[in-house]
Amino acid sequence: MAALEYLNPGAHNDLRVQRATGAERHFAQVVPSEFGRIAARCPILFTKHAETGAFYAGALFGFSQGENLLASSAGELDGAVPYDWEREGFFIVGDDLAIDREHGRFQRPDGATLFDDEGQPSTALRKVQRALAALKVGLEESDAFVKALLELRLIESIDISLTFDDGQTVNLEGLYTIGRDGLAELDDAAVVALFRSGYLQLAQIMIESLNQISLLARRRNDRIAGI
Repeated sequence: MAALEYLNPGAHNDLRVQRATGAERHFAQVVPSEFGRIAARCPILFTKHAETGAFYAGALFGFSQGENLLASSAGELDGAVPYDWEREGFFIVGDDLAIDREHGRFQRPDGATLFDDEGQPSTALRKVQRALAALKVGLEESDAFVKALLELRLIESIDISLTFDDGQTVNLEGLYTIGRDGLAELDDAAVVALFRSGYLQLAQIMIESLNQISLLARRRNDRIAGI
């Protein structure tokens, strides 16, 4: 693990941080509070942690490693930066905020400052603080959401196979979604329980976000065509 430093204005007043983009990443973990915002641009699916096998929700930005179809040629994302990318380089240690000074976000001199002239958090740092706070709560909410879906046997695998205009076929494996049929077959009590917990809305957002797969594919074909 990287060596972390507790963040403070005295030691890090001159440190600058680049905007979070995830420009070369195709998948990002997301939490329920950002489902609506992210699903407007990306499909949200489940996958499993490599180490634990536990399900977690993530947003698909591209169809291969290093491919982000929502990033501009300058590496900027348009309104779809997940909290997990926004907080990169920053960590919560106990009740304090720490940084990995060696992270790439801190390696250029043209980023935003972390503190203002009075030693208070800058706009850039406040954005990171909000992302970390949202993740701290959201990861627990996500685990509870997954647990409820598993108890109702609503998580099912999804195979995504796409052929693009350059002749390449891409098969995505290890992804899961919420079964429409299983959701429709729930008894009234289960549906009401999902609704009251807010999980029914989250499930519907995830299901509807699958429509973004075809839009991402169109973006990839546009890039192939040089559009």
